[in-house]
Amino acid sequence: MEQGIFMKQGKIFIISAPSGAGKSTLCNLILKNFPDISYSISYTTRKPRNNENHGVAYSFITNYEFEKKIEKKFWAEWAMVHGNYYGTSIEFINQKIESGKSLILDIDIQGAKKIVDLYPDAIKIFIMPLSFNILEQRLISRNTDSKDVIKKRLENARKEISQKDFYDHVIVNDELEKAFRQINKIIKKAFCEN
Repeated sequence: MEQGIFMKQGKIFIISAPSGAGKSTLCNLILKNFPDISYSISYTTRKPRNNENHGVAYSFITNYEFEKKIEKKFWAEWAMVHGNYYGTSIEFINQKIESGKSLILDIDIQGAKKIVDLYPDAIKIFIMPLSFNILEQRLISRNTDSKDVIKKRLENARKEISQKDFYDHVIVNDELEKAFRQINKIIKKAFCEN
């Protein structure tokens, strides 16, 4: 475990990737190896998948609740993705970084741009699939989406990849351990610069 290298001010690490590129797996490895980094739990109006529990990766709320929070300026970022709302609480982010905790934000390009407007020092990492064929096979093997949803996710992946230059770091996840080593270096460097 990596310990003793963290400074007082928390940092924000934005991790973005197309669906199926291995982002969740890499985020879990970061959390396992860097105990001073927390995961920012997003809110969503989508239905939980079979293996998801409320308050772990997502807090599941209704459209009505989400829209009320928009009116109250609750969100640091929010977007409509695949017909569902997703958002990150500004209060949650501020509490964590002000207390010296660092955060991983698992968000898309729309959200990343909004976060950078509020937190310009956020470190932006984009995870790329090795190829679209591999990405498509990963989405199919999940067995959670219809063919139409997979087609839409692949269309979105092309759009997301076209904006990869917005990010500070682009990592091709062709081999999990190699991709994690690259992220590990980025995180260590970020804390050494503080």
